[in-house]
Amino acid sequence: MNLPAGTVTFLFTDIEGSTKLWEAQPGAMQIALARHDALLREAIENANGYVFKTIGDAFCAAFTTAAEAVVAALAAQLALTGEPWPEQTPIKVRMALHTGAVESRDKDYFGQPLNRVARLLATGYGGQTLLSATAQELVRDSLPAAASLLELGRHRLRDLGRPETIFQLLHPKLAAPFPTLRSLASLPNNLSLQPTSFVGRESELTQICTLLATARLLTLTGSGGCGKTRLALQVAADLLDGEGDGAWLV
Repeated sequence: MNLPAGTVTFLFTDIEGSTKLWEAQPGAMQIALARHDALLREAIENANGYVFKTIGDAFCAAFTTAAEAVVAALAAQLALTGEPWPEQTPIKVRMALHTGAVESRDKDYFGQPLNRVARLLATGYGGQTLLSATAQELVRDSLPAAASLLELGRHRLRDLGRPETIFQLLHPKLAAPFPTLRSLASLPNNLSLQPTSFVGRESELTQICTLLATARLLTLTGSGGCGKTRLALQVAADLLDGEGDGAWLV
């Protein structure tokens, strides 16, 4: 199929607690993950979606319309919920949808909306499907049968940009309610809103997070104005997970 272009709706997914499941049940997880992948691909492709990237158990899919993305998300969640998963590998998938204008090349996408949907996904729980305000506006009058949307309020995402009004996709056969979203408002921190969105520097983010896993102190150096503080703030936001004493700017 042709790669959706221009204004695109993205569906991002991942399995909650997959790292612990892999460590405890590697053999069973290999089987469970294969079934998870098949269910997700079927739901996405049946709704005219395009899987442009997979990272471990995470799926990144693009759709020409937000309505198709919601159809895919709902179908996937219903299939995952109805699957008789083994007790040792209870697969629960969180999902997020956001719509925005992006650049596409080499069968991949680039742009701020990708960061936004990834941050939105990080606030959710396994079995929960979240929509940004933009995606909600596009689908609220064309939801699948028996589906509805619940407004969860305004939340600060970890991109440190503007707060986002978040909505949850509801269906009688899906679990609800869930705990409070893992947004910055619910995690211990004093990180402030930033005037611009954080775009790029993925390699630096990865390198810094890797170093911080074993280092007690890490110093960022560079010329004045090159973005050291903004990079450090984004790392702090990314590392917030609800455990420990949080992240603080001094």
